[in-house]
Amino acid sequence: MRASSAKSVNNQLAASPVSLTSGKDLAAFRRALMSWYDRHRRDLPWRKTHDPYRIWISEIMLQQTRVAAVLDHYRIFLERFPTVQVLAAASEDDVLAAWSGLGYYRRARMMHRCAQELVRENGGHFPQTSEGLLALPGIGRYTAAAIASIAFAEPIAVVDGNVERVLQRLTGIDLTKEQNWQRAQTLLANSRPGDFNQAMMELGATVCVPGEPRCPLCPVRKWCDTQGESPRVAKPSRQKKKEIWCALERRNGNGSRVDKVRLVQRPKTTSLMAGMWELPQTADRPSGILSSECWRTFRHSITVTNYTVHVVRTPLIPAVPASKGKWIAIDRIPQMPITGLTRKILKAGGII
Repeated sequence: MRASSAKSVNNQLAASPVSLTSGKDLAAFRRALMSWYDRHRRDLPWRKTHDPYRIWISEIMLQQTRVAAVLDHYRIFLERFPTVQVLAAASEDDVLAAWSGLGYYRRARMMHRCAQELVRENGGHFPQTSEGLLALPGIGRYTAAAIASIAFAEPIAVVDGNVERVLQRLTGIDLTKEQNWQRAQTLLANSRPGDFNQAMMELGATVCVPGEPRCPLCPVRKWCDTQGESPRVAKPSRQKKKEIWCALERRNGNGSRVDKVRLVQRPKTTSLMAGMWELPQTADRPSGILSSECWRTFRHSITVTNYTVHVVRTPLIPAVPASKGKWIAIDRIPQMPITGLTRKILKAGGII
């Protein structure tokens, strides 16, 4: 075929997507997607199991968190809490310590509570339907459907941000939340529902990405109404910017004494990272400290706030009184529930 003819055919294909209204086209769509997924899916540890416990842990960790950030945490968490019974028997502080660095700590608290309920009320067994899973603490519609379809092959679709984007581009319609769920259910391949759901999510995560979708690589492009040309409306940024100052105070041990670091516990009643331990900090620039005395500056984000974090090695007096906090032995810190920012700073300092 001549280049001009091939270009013409491609243009026609882009201009006239194939409808998914017929059973034949829907079957072809499913085959194309599943064939692509079987060849190109990422090698992720939670895709090698049908254990509902491990799938549940991965799904909770992946909420609002990048895959790359979850991989090590997932492995370490399962080494520490290999079963739902072990997780249920652990203290909340132990669970938060293992979760440290993933953020959104309410997820860890609800997961711990859910594990306790599963052991207490159900002998440690997970319900095998999305309806049953939905009744558990901390498990919403998406997580219930993900566990049920992947672990128990229930033919129920999932919709996360990646799937929603794929559906919006496939249809060229600004679907409502409920319409997205209905459309996803229509497309679902009942023979491999868990794999199909993961294929839709994988497509959105690696090909049908925000901004500039990789349409030439898309296995279902011929069924796409927009071909990546759906209008993109710029959304105003919700992120706020703040500066904070942290003190990395270290007390050297003598002889048999262990080196210690001063940490402060956040109030148990606060809405953000309640009860977690962190380095002393203040939002006000400490008096008497010059910019040249700043040891390191970090960038750190928590929910909708981007922080510029200046770390000094001297006490933040009078902003943080010397009497506030405790001197914690360094070898104890890995077992404590510390904030992600504190973990980042202590690692940078070679302390943990």
